[in-house]
Amino acid sequence: MTTLPPDTNESSQSGTFKPNWGLIYSHPAYIIAFTGGVGLSPVAPGTMGTLAAFPLFWFLHDQLRPIEFLLLIDLMFIIGIWACGLSGKGLGNTDHGGMVWDETVAFLLVLYFTPNDWVWQLAAFALFRLFDIAKPQPIRHYEQRFKSGFGVMFDDMVAAFFTLLCLAAWRSWVLMEGYV
Repeated sequence: MTTLPPDTNESSQSGTFKPNWGLIYSHPAYIIAFTGGVGLSPVAPGTMGTLAAFPLFWFLHDQLRPIEFLLLIDLMFIIGIWACGLSGKGLGNTDHGGMVWDETVAFLLVLYFTPNDWVWQLAAFALFRLFDIAKPQPIRHYEQRFKSGFGVMFDDMVAAFFTLLCLAAWRSWVLMEGYV
């Protein structure tokens, strides 16, 4: 794999540059960083990247043993560091809004630890999007502290952690105590 940033063939410095399908499929880093093109969505690309985790989860959940699934998420995280780092350099924006691999991978982890029930998964989706968009501390701190591919991937993993923490709290304090 190359460590040179993929060429955009356009000036990303002008502020008007928008990635397109041709660019996405010009380099493997873009394909990965944009989750195969999902990040090109004109409306809420981060939400679309999060939604992309659902079919991936449904397929992989039945195909892999738990340890294989978690190792795959680890590998996807590491590949994401590479892909988002190179794509960010190529685009001239270290955390371009169209790079949604971070949302896809982080939410895949959330789905793995969430009960396999649509109500739980919907709640997980809403919480993850809330944490990813609002970026409360310490998520904002990590987003500002770590740049390049690692920073892009890591702040979403922290959002995933807080999502899972909230779901666990709900499950243990409210459901186990019989409040509902």
